[in-house]
Amino acid sequence: MKSQSSKIKVVDLFCGIGGLTHGLIKEGLDVVAGIDNDSSCKFGYEYNNKTQFIDSDILKVTPDQINKLFGTKKGTIRVLAGCAPCQPFSRLNLKKVTEKQLEPLGKFAQLIAAIQPDIVSMENVSGLADTNKYPVFAKFIKTLVDNGYKYKYEVVDVSEFGVPQKRKRLVLLASRFGEIELIKRTHKDKRVTVRDVIRHLEPIKDGQTSKKDPLHKARKLDPINLERIKATPHNGGNSESWSEDLMLTCHKKASGKTYRSTVYGRMRWDEPAPTMTTQCIGLGNGRFGHPTQNRAISLREAAIFQTFPENYKFTESEDAMVVTKVAKFIGNAVPVRLGSVIGKSIKNHLKYYEKQ
Repeated sequence: MKSQSSKIKVVDLFCGIGGLTHGLIKEGLDVVAGIDNDSSCKFGYEYNNKTQFIDSDILKVTPDQINKLFGTKKGTIRVLAGCAPCQPFSRLNLKKVTEKQLEPLGKFAQLIAAIQPDIVSMENVSGLADTNKYPVFAKFIKTLVDNGYKYKYEVVDVSEFGVPQKRKRLVLLASRFGEIELIKRTHKDKRVTVRDVIRHLEPIKDGQTSKKDPLHKARKLDPINLERIKATPHNGGNSESWSEDLMLTCHKKASGKTYRSTVYGRMRWDEPAPTMTTQCIGLGNGRFGHPTQNRAISLREAAIFQTFPENYKFTESEDAMVVTKVAKFIGNAVPVRLGSVIGKSIKNHLKYYEKQ
């Protein structure tokens, strides 16, 4: 077993804007590079994490390229981490999944087999755990077993680890050293709430940007949606309270009634926020209304719910900020705090096997 004092080096596949990377760095792990095919992530990733962003399609990345990133220094513990694009496995995806959409996760497994990293970390949507529906995940597990890894995966609600958001994710850890698992839940009995993390922000209106914070920006609502949010009771209300003239046509049908409580709703102050998505700043895309203000949540609030620190920069300048793009950065990210939990779990694992 290599010494715990050895340098732990990480390559973050599908790194996006750097949520997982930032959490791992906070725990002292050396993330030597992030790889992603969205070049617009480059500034935010490199500026906040002080490491290199490699603009590349994962399907084109070779084992030799990753081995060079890890280097040849003796005693290095190599960690290969990543969250393959999750849209194919999301319950929100109503389209038939194509073989092409499954290729990134298959390539991740191929890289593991070729590189033989010491530790593997994989995070994705909870639906991926259904190996009957997604045999590509069963093949991923088989790759780990065939290459001598011990592994454990579980579906976790990240609010149990202090993320102020109800977000169920599949988290897998695998190691060539022996058994590995996530640390124990840190907030199982005391979730961090919406009130805990955004009550300090100044009130803003729809379409307004804070003069103090350019990321505290809310989308402009069209007149009908402004009337709808005004008619929605504070702190958890939804469209059930609207008058007939405010209802969407599709929601008036019998088949649409079940959706009325899931969209155009307000968050509750004393609960975690709902799952952040790439469209979380839109009022009609979920329960993304502010608990009391007549607007959807701002970019800043979304970033806070994803546990990005308030000094995290997503674009080089305010002028370069495209609201929908930043929302995509935020919604696609691994919550930073979950990255820290994974980092802690890896360190605890190494400490245990150092003693063996």
